Amino acid sequence: MEKELNSKESLALITSMIQEAKKEAAGDGSFQLLLWGWVVALCNLGHFGLEKAGYEQPWLIWLLILPAIGWSIAHEWNSRRKSRIKTHLDQFLGQLWIGIFGAMCIILTFMPVLEFRHNPIILLLAAVGVFSTGSIIRVKMVRAGGMILAIGAIIAFTLPVNDQYLVSGIAMILGYLIPGYYLKNQKS
Repeated sequence: MEKELNSKESLALITSMIQEAKKEAAGDGSFQLLLWGWVVALCNLGHFGLEKAGYEQPWLIWLLILPAIGWSIAHEWNSRRKSRIKTHLDQFLGQLWIGIFGAMCIILTFMPVLEFRHNPIILLLAAVGVFSTGSIIRVKMVRAGGMILAIGAIIAFTLPVNDQYLVSGIAMILGYLIPGYYLKNQKS
């Protein structure tokens, strides 16, 4: 026999369901922010350092992206499979990041046309994704990460190509890693 809930119990149940759906929509956002924050920051800073050291092919460090893509996809696949709640927010965030990833791939394809000044554009796309994610999951620290990425893009637009790697590396640390660790600590 089901127990009828009074208004306070009903409100508490609805509130807890909303909070659970919000957590599910955020998913393990910290994983993606931390994975991509570390990989892209290391690649940017590594590229900058290798080029400054006179290494002829500093771009080789970007091959680290390939296993990160596989790890990211596998993690998302397993997370979605195990997820108890699938909301419109989940679907929206997934589609948003797929769109941003696609746009980044197009930009990277046309790096020679852009005279290799792609970093500020990539930072702007990441800023839109991070800021939008922070807005949807209502976490100010994540929104702030998006704003930091946008500021990094503005600064990078004013610099020579090699210095853009340094700015992008720093922006990834501040715009991805700090919000990522914040989310991770909130989940614990």
